[in-house]
Order: sequence, then C-alpha cells, then structure tokens
Amino acid sequence: MAEGSSAAVRLRGVEIGFDLANGGRFDAVAATDLAVGDHEFVAIVGPTGCGKSTLLNVAAGLLKPSAGTVEIFGRPLNDINRQAGYLFQQDALMPWKTAIENVAIGLEVAGVRSREARERAREWLARVGLGAFADRYPQMLSGGQRKRVGLAQVLIRDPKLLLMDEPFGPLDAQTRLIMGDLLLKLWSEDRKAVMFVTHDLDEAIALSDRVVIMSAGPQSRIIGDFAVPLERPRDVGEIRHDPRFNALHREIWDALRDQVMAAYRDTSGAPAA
Repeated sequence: MAEGSSAAVRLRGVEIGFDLANGGRFDAVAATDLAVGDHEFVAIVGPTGCGKSTLLNVAAGLLKPSAGTVEIFGRPLNDINRQAGYLFQQDALMPWKTAIENVAIGLEVAGVRSREARERAREWLARVGLGAFADRYPQMLSGGQRKRVGLAQVLIRDPKLLLMDEPFGPLDAQTRLIMGDLLLKLWSEDRKAVMFVTHDLDEAIALSDRVVIMSAGPQSRIIGDFAVPLERPRDVGEIRHDPRFNALHREIWDALRDQVMAAYRDTSGAPAA
C-alpha cells in the first residue's frame, strides 16, 4: 500500500520470539514492517515454518510481539482484535450444532436475540450456496460445504478485517477453485481488508492485490512485496491463463525458490533433491 494511506493493519519493527524449555530462545520472526490497506487483499506466502501464521496471530491479538508495535485502523492493539474475523485451516464448527446454529452462534454470543440471529444465519447460508443445508450437522456436509459454513460463520459478524490461515488447504483442487471464486464474490461486495496465508502461490496471485513473501526461518523476514496487476472481477481458474499471471508467478517463484529449499534442508537434515 502507498505510504501514508489508510492501514487496516500496520506492523512496525515487530519481532517474535519464544522461550524454550531448555532455557534457550527461538527467534521466529526478525524485525518486520508490514502494512495492509483498508479494503486491500494481501496474501502472505513463504516456506513452512517461516512465521506466516504467527503474523496473523499478532494481528489477531492472540500473540504479543517481543518487540515493535501493532496498529489496527490507526490504533494500538493491546488485546484481542475485536474488529477481525479469523478463518482457520481446520474447521471451527461445533459437531453437535446444525449449520444454521453454527452460523448464528456468533451473533447470539454478542447479544442478538435467537430468532433474529437465526434469520440472519439463514440469509448467510443462502449467500454461500447452502440454503437447503441449514439443518444438517457438520458430519453430514462435505469438506467444501463445511468451509462455506465457516465462511458464513465469520462474515455474519461483519468484521472489518479478515484473517485467513490456509483456509482452503485441506480441500481438493477443484473445490479450492470454487471456494476462491466464492470468497472473491463475497469480498467484492464491501472489500474488507484481508490477510490471507497460503502455501499455494497460484492461489495467492489469483486472489490478492499484493503478494508478500517471507524468508525461511528462524529470524524470518519479509523479502518481497509484489503488486498483482490483474483487473477485477476475476475468475480464479481462468485468470491463471493470463500471460501477466504467469510472468508474475515466475518473478515471485524466483525470489521464493531458494527460501523453500533452505527450509526443506533445515527440516530434513539433508540437501534437497
């Protein structure tokens, strides 16, 4: 985002470290600056273990940085980020509740009357294509359908910021494309700020306005920030045939490849094949 423009999230000099049981310390993320503009969709990619999810947890207020500052819409974040909705890789659905009950519960906890919460939950299920599945339990739904319920569960509270941690990771390739298109359709209606963590570079480019890449850890840091010059609206499957998509993919992968290989060597104990 442009310097001085409105930021939904601004990290300044954020460092993240963890104390180890043996008395040592693991420095996960080195001093990092990152700004995500209001209404901007930013994807974060990098090797396994580089701290992508850790940055999301800092923006969510779930993790306090060892150093540096975190601002959310211009104000310091010192507690849980109440303006954020968090969609995790694993389902957060309660198996003993139906789809409509799972979607409505966020409103009910906030004090909305049960009848109104149910009505609004039914509307959201229709918006994600599950209007006919309101009374089904999670175990009766496919993986993609559960993700749709989870998306409705987060969006019904109308957060100003979406934090998404590999939300489509467990899904098959075709379902990921469908979920990507659904996400972009819903996002285009009010363009919330989004921080989207993924290992899938194709997905990152297809969805986002910017792709931020992180180095291998420890002391991971941001080593690249690429604008995505692709018009919206987009079809997640079709956009991958655009020559500009492929050129950007090559450029980002050139910057990312060595980091992925370094992370692989560190975790395997042997040179990458």
